Amino acid sequence: MQFEPVQEIKNLKTLQTFFHSNSSKFRRCLSFFLSFLFEHMVLYARSWKNFSRDFAARRMMSKVVLFLAFVVAGIVWASMIRIALYSDTWACQSPLSCFSVIWSSSCSKTSNFPDKMRGYAPKPRKRCPIPFAKDPEGLDHSNVRRTPDQLVKGLSYIMEDEPDVNNGWQSLLPFGGGGQKRWFERGESFKLNTTMKVHCGFTRSSGAGMTVADMRYVKGCKYVVASGIFNPYSIIHQPTNVSVHSRKLFCFVMLVDEKILSLMKYRETVEEDIHGGLWAGIWRLIPLKHLPYNETRRNEEISKLLIHRLIPQAQYSIWVSSKMVLVADPLLILERYLWREGHSFAISQHGYRHSIYEEAYASKRRKKYSRPRIDTQMRVYQSEGLEPWSTKKRVISDVPEASIIIREHTMMNNLFSCLWFNEVHLFTPLDQLSFGYVAHRLGGESFKYFMFPFCEFNSLFELHSHSWDRFEMRFGGEINVA
Repeated sequence: MQFEPVQEIKNLKTLQTFFHSNSSKFRRCLSFFLSFLFEHMVLYARSWKNFSRDFAARRMMSKVVLFLAFVVAGIVWASMIRIALYSDTWACQSPLSCFSVIWSSSCSKTSNFPDKMRGYAPKPRKRCPIPFAKDPEGLDHSNVRRTPDQLVKGLSYIMEDEPDVNNGWQSLLPFGGGGQKRWFERGESFKLNTTMKVHCGFTRSSGAGMTVADMRYVKGCKYVVASGIFNPYSIIHQPTNVSVHSRKLFCFVMLVDEKILSLMKYRETVEEDIHGGLWAGIWRLIPLKHLPYNETRRNEEISKLLIHRLIPQAQYSIWVSSKMVLVADPLLILERYLWREGHSFAISQHGYRHSIYEEAYASKRRKKYSRPRIDTQMRVYQSEGLEPWSTKKRVISDVPEASIIIREHTMMNNLFSCLWFNEVHLFTPLDQLSFGYVAHRLGGESFKYFMFPFCEFNSLFELHSHSWDRFEMRFGGEINVA
């Protein structure tokens, strides 16, 4: 009996097809082998008395039993692998997932097995051409008309913590710092008026301070490319394909905390100019003081969602995740996603999911955050009328790929950013779970945004994962930068 030769098993589907096409041959071969062993066992059992007297016969019997035990163990091992191939849920949630994660692609984000051990390489990111303008040097941004503030014409922020003397802070607020909010204030903040005053991140007693030199620098920034690093496992990536005109027009701001700045001075090339400003290539390093959270992911949301508060003179901003390398000219990005079709807020579609409830389930399965807190957030949104996404909705998706945010700093967009940050503050730092909810509460006619295809998002960036292992290897663990 001959089996079909296995040339290369590249992925899960190929392996499953291989098992299906050869399952009958496996069964016939296994039954023949077991029947052969059983016949010889019967012959030996009939002569058991002779075995007890004959040393050679006893030795042969022990070898047969040992060999049979190895055969049974091999059958059990093969059965476990086959079960793992057919059950993604078992592969992701079982304590024995180490047997199946080698082949399972659905658990690739939580697996520590390299791709070569899985037997296949990751699929290339789907990219598509972006209809950019031909030359950024020829774009005249001075003639671009700003979006008028029609609905919300005045926006101010609550700068003092005002606790309720009678009731105190509501017990449903799971986190402190960053501007305490009561639930009735949360509900009122979604009611649009001509002039509004809302909580927006930090207050006077809990905020993000800058040095005098940095404050003087950001006052001249009208066009901003911003990013933030608040954990020791990220490194600075320099953007590419930036024109000379964009280098003069844009401020490239990298927001960090004081500990990360000390670490960067240790492992990066940081230069200081005559005005006291710190530079790492094209990026201006701006350390933030008095950050309200002990959690790095929440502090990163300050640099992500509150650019209009950190740099109040900015008219346009492009926020880029620290793990992304921008490979397109920022002026061309503004022209393509904002100015060409009259948009004021642009963000990418998610590559796989449309409903925040699906995203919440995926976040729990990949252990991105505490499951009870994710469940609490979803129960609140469901009770407040947010339905799962369907094709009947007017929006393309409720879940964005929030690694890039392109926006004009209008009053409505600033309000949206404040309310989005408040949801991150109240529940979880997974901002993809709250984007669709805030847009739903403000209403599609009041807050309009452009969701561009995910393949264009892949064409804008090169992805670099956080260097966890590289950091441990280079520095031998945690560095004391205090």
